[in-house]
Amino acid sequence: MMPKEEGVSQEVLDAVFQRARDYERRCTGCAQSTVAAALDTLGIKADDVFRAASGLADGIGLTGDGSCGALTGGVMVLGLVQGRKREEFSDPFAAMKSYQLAGELQRDFITRYGSCRCREIQERLMGRFFNLLDEKQLAEAMEQGMLEHCSTVVGNSARKTIELILRERHD
Repeated sequence: MMPKEEGVSQEVLDAVFQRARDYERRCTGCAQSTVAAALDTLGIKADDVFRAASGLADGIGLTGDGSCGALTGGVMVLGLVQGRKREEFSDPFAAMKSYQLAGELQRDFITRYGSCRCREIQERLMGRFFNLLDEKQLAEAMEQGMLEHCSTVVGNSARKTIELILRERHD
């Protein structure tokens, strides 16, 4: 368990972790599961952000190539809450807070999993990479507990995302 940060309720962090795990187990789609749990926790309705996350499962498009979808989903929510607004677009410094928070989330992934890349996280957690576009490999991945592994990764990402957002609100 992670320690309670000043102004951040452990109950809220535990609840978003569980909500994200449940979404991943029932619905799949690591990026969307992370986004949905975080938005629900924050009370934000942003269907466009949720929908934009749909192609980010298993890296990008179920390829395993790219950042873990749970990480990119978390970064999307951080950007939604702390990102540079369109009217600030010409000010490169207006994006610094979202850059800092996204970097913190990425460092958390690297500390936990040794990488932020989906393929490498699969190899670390399950001993190999599975091509989820191949029906046989998808079935093998499910037999080896991919939903359990990935739902925990999603839960951790949603928890860290909310922790960062709530910490910023209390600073």
